[in-house]
Amino acid sequence: MIVLLIKLTSPGSVLFVQDRYGLNVRKIAVYKFRSMTVCENDAGTLKQAQRTDASVTPLGAVLRRTSLDELPQFFNVLQGRMSVVGPKTARGGAQRAVPQADQGLHVAPQGKPGITGWTQVNGWRGEADTMEKMRKRVEHDLEYIRNWSLWLDVKIVWLTICRSFNDLQAY
Repeated sequence: MIVLLIKLTSPGSVLFVQDRYGLNVRKIAVYKFRSMTVCENDAGTLKQAQRTDASVTPLGAVLRRTSLDELPQFFNVLQGRMSVVGPKTARGGAQRAVPQADQGLHVAPQGKPGITGWTQVNGWRGEADTMEKMRKRVEHDLEYIRNWSLWLDVKIVWLTICRSFNDLQAY
């Protein structure tokens, strides 16, 4: 249904593929349903979607707010490159966007990155437009890694389902 709606409401491919970094800082292609108009980024630049981003399509806004744009990431799980729950994947070029003094914010992932995680269910998803938001994301990822348990993963999946349809940080 989502594939059909994307095709009917905007030109371009249905899937958006983005390079991210996973376990052992290996580059992986992460799949999502396309939620924005098709455009090319300048090489080496990092541009995150913003709350008032005009390039987000009307359907894309719904997909992003409900996290339905993330469903194709299950292909990454089936391929063994990601897990359902884990630390957040690092975006390509993200480290270049961080001032030299704060390079310690980027730690090599200690496990397969997850579709969802402790960071997301604690409200640290969406635009990371400040160093404080970046720090909070890393802190939550490290807390997840230190305290991992099957029960914690079950709790995160449950919280993801409960919070997906009213997350004000998703846009």
